[in-house]
Amino acid sequence: MDWDKPVSQEELNEIEAAFDQASSLFQKRKTTNHINTSAKISRRLPDWESHDRQFQPRVLRSEVRSKLNGEIENNSKSCSESNYSPRNESWGSRLRPHRVKVTVNPAIKFGGQIVYCRTVPEVEKATVELMGLIEAKQKNMEQVTLGLDIEWRPTFRRGEVPRKAAVMQICGDTSRCYVLHIIHSGIPPTLQSLLEDPTILKVGVCIAGDADKVSKDYNVHIKSLEDLSWLANQKLDGFPRRWSLAALTEMLTGKELEKPNKIRLGNWEVEILSEGQLQYAATDAFVSWHLYEILKSFPDRPQNQVGEQMVALQS
Repeated sequence: MDWDKPVSQEELNEIEAAFDQASSLFQKRKTTNHINTSAKISRRLPDWESHDRQFQPRVLRSEVRSKLNGEIENNSKSCSESNYSPRNESWGSRLRPHRVKVTVNPAIKFGGQIVYCRTVPEVEKATVELMGLIEAKQKNMEQVTLGLDIEWRPTFRRGEVPRKAAVMQICGDTSRCYVLHIIHSGIPPTLQSLLEDPTILKVGVCIAGDADKVSKDYNVHIKSLEDLSWLANQKLDGFPRRWSLAALTEMLTGKELEKPNKIRLGNWEVEILSEGQLQYAATDAFVSWHLYEILKSFPDRPQNQVGEQMVALQS
């Protein structure tokens, strides 16, 4: 169109009509696009009334916890009532604590015959039998050594008078140990003669303390003593120490000398000792004899080195 040329009224009317038609068409398309876009981005509401979907009720956290605890309890019961296997163990039962006793070394126990005596005739008979074994060794020019230990009922109140020695255990080889319930039998003359014989060596840890207690309680003076802790410091390398029987057992044998408090601190004055008490007592006496046999085969350390370290230990 030539805008410099004059425009008639008819041409102006045609232009306005064409403009109105184009505007109407544009508006119609815009409305249609808006409706389609709204349909695409609109949020779909749940179909609450549909019969194909079931309503899911809200579950409270407390209900979940209660249900979970119930399942754990049921799982625990089912494990104990059925054939249990760790692979089938539920995660809930694995959360339950378990107390496990861990033993690093195998336990050492006396495996021979335990002769238990609690009356005077029984103690005298056992002593005569023991003396016969000792005399046979002496005839063969063998050194006679006896592992010796005592037990008594502990006191737990301050100021309470200590109880008398209740049990004496004696062992001289791997075949037989004698457990004498002296709180009931006392120490008959035959046993006293054996204990006071200076040719028979008695060995143990802190054996001088045991001998002192027997002297105070029964007026029997045990002679010819050798402390295993002192002997170990004479034989073993390293700085001297105050060895316990359990520690020395582990050092020399690699085994554990069990000392359960239920037995160690139990009542040794009972009428008849339990099987556990008999095994405990016999093992202590046997281990004392056994450790001496091991230590005496070791060469002595240089005396000057031992002397200096012993002085340091005592200071």
